[in-house]
Amino acid sequence: MTPLPSRDLAGGEATERRLGLSAFAPALGAACYPFLLDAFHFLAGPPGFKPSAPAIAGATLVLIAAFSVPALGLALAGRPEIRASLRRLAFASVASPTLYVFLGVIQTMARSRLPDELVWCVVWVAGALWAWSAGRGDGGSQAPPEVGRMRMAHGISAAIIVLFVTFHLANHLFGLIGPDAHAAVMKLGRTVYRAPVIQPILVTLMLFQAASGLYLAWRWSASSILDFFRTYQIASGFYLGVYIPGHMNSVFVYARWYQHIQTGWNFAIGAPDGLIHGAWSIRLLPHYALGAFFVLSHLVTGLRVILLAHGFERRLADRMWIAGVSASAIVSAAIIAGMCGLRLGASW
Repeated sequence: MTPLPSRDLAGGEATERRLGLSAFAPALGAACYPFLLDAFHFLAGPPGFKPSAPAIAGATLVLIAAFSVPALGLALAGRPEIRASLRRLAFASVASPTLYVFLGVIQTMARSRLPDELVWCVVWVAGALWAWSAGRGDGGSQAPPEVGRMRMAHGISAAIIVLFVTFHLANHLFGLIGPDAHAAVMKLGRTVYRAPVIQPILVTLMLFQAASGLYLAWRWSASSILDFFRTYQIASGFYLGVYIPGHMNSVFVYARWYQHIQTGWNFAIGAPDGLIHGAWSIRLLPHYALGAFFVLSHLVTGLRVILLAHGFERRLADRMWIAGVSASAIVSAAIIAGMCGLRLGASW
């Protein structure tokens, strides 16, 4: 038997090494994420500071780079040649904005003296080491996972809580009119979803939605035959699986139990500094923006699957998806604009 030329062996090893290193790009981007937010705050300045035009341009580019971190994870997660552990690391990087907020709240309640950036980097280095050592050579399963029952339960739960989600997002849109309008609508809604019978059921459904979503994302992320739509569904589901318990922790544990404060408009926008000029609160901007965007686009992607299963034409289903995702981006941008101070009908 004739041995393979050494250059062939070296070429194969180089190819594997190249693919492996590129698969760590999402983790590297996630590790840099807090420093991008720090750079934005440096350029935008504290409340009352008037940044120059070059500083505004630089801050805009830095914020775009911060939003690119989840996009990078989404782009690399669907590559079939990477092993399952690295694919999961890429999906985790999509949730960087909401994970960083979750970490910050935990650090605050723990009264930790360690900088959030340091803890964050240590966590991502540990995650990268785990992904590199776990299942080397495992490109993932070629067959879809058997998750039919859990998938159905997840969908039924989503159909129930979609009413609350729709109201909650619509409530935030009233921020474009002003904090008083937002508070009036929220007060009306709270008479329903904070009722003694309704609130425990809603909380249970939300926690089940997060847990079942993470379970499904974990199972599906082991597959190497993911198309773009499935990859997007997993990525958005992973984000929401972290966002939901993180948001509930901020509201129920941090605000109500730890700080003994109300979770109204000022709490949401990080008053008095606000989302733009607050050194800590700037992390809430991508957190909220992607939370609203992903919850809507995740529902749209699930609707596409249902339509195709019932014989809907794929071309029309894809167009519906594009329209739905575009609408999700518009709604998200409108919510964030209101939270940052834009008011409908305001004179400039």
